[in-house]
Amino acid sequence: MKITWFGHAAFRIEIAGAVILIDPFLSGSPVFPKDLSVDEASAGVTHILLTHGHDDHIGDTIEIAKKTGAQITGNAEICGWAGKHGIEALNPMNSGGKIDVGPFSVAMTIAHHSSSRHTSDEGNIYLGNPHGLVISAPGEKTLYHMGDTCAFMDMQLINELHAPKIGIVPIGDRYTMGAKEASLACKRFFDFETIIPCHFGTFPGLDPDAEKFKAELGADASKVNVATIGEAFTV
Repeated sequence: MKITWFGHAAFRIEIAGAVILIDPFLSGSPVFPKDLSVDEASAGVTHILLTHGHDDHIGDTIEIAKKTGAQITGNAEICGWAGKHGIEALNPMNSGGKIDVGPFSVAMTIAHHSSSRHTSDEGNIYLGNPHGLVISAPGEKTLYHMGDTCAFMDMQLINELHAPKIGIVPIGDRYTMGAKEASLACKRFFDFETIIPCHFGTFPGLDPDAEKFKAELGADASKVNVATIGEAFTV
């Protein structure tokens, strides 16, 4: 599995038969690499997975889907909204569901956050509940993108059901878990082999780096991969 972090919660996941974008907040992101275009970041994309409807997660979804033909998977409200914007390749789901899309399957977990969108032409739009995403593929380690969330006790059920070995974990505080809470979630509820922190350093008010998170993890800090934005790595 090849993973590229594009900053914030945006990731590109490459596996046999699929190129997946999660929460592609690219062109509007202050940390998206200036020497990288959205077209380059989304080249060959087959699937777009969305955790929730905030602008800093939906990002360039509609434009990328129209250009590439990638299928959008998200909750029913997000898929309904995307359909109104001319997208036909839609795969709606909701909390607790799991779907097989061929090269991989994706399960949708709960997350504790909010989910809406505001634009000048559409006003305020409710876009369903927020979620986490679990990606499973033959021959690959199971990956859990927590979405935007706090820690919650049902994470132990997510681990029991899916046993993810790769965790993409929001750590920036203010709008999601901070270092202490995120580290507790990783240590208490999961047996991650690789922990990839995200949702930090994007905007003022978020923790600027992952140092506090690594310190809180203690001995488990060796599992942390603080990715360089725009550079692919393999797990």
